[in-house]
Amino acid sequence: MPYTNEIMEEINMLIRFSQSSDHQGLKVHHDVAAQALVDATQRLFDKKLITLFDGGYLTPLGHEAADHAHALMNILNTTE
Repeated sequence: MPYTNEIMEEINMLIRFSQSSDHQGLKVHHDVAAQALVDATQRLFDKKLITLFDGGYLTPLGHEAADHAHALMNILNTTE
């Protein structure tokens, strides 16, 4: 099954979180950010992957999802 645009936006949001620190969160400003990003952030919150509807921090499940998203990006961006 191919990724939908909604899933791609969620993945793009997940990889914005730092892998090196649990103490760095994100804030999506609803009056400035693109609506697709705002919506993706809300969906991640609804799925319990982040702590706030407008960003916050990754939950334990969110950390796992972000780690997988980063790993996939690393694999796909590898050139031999």
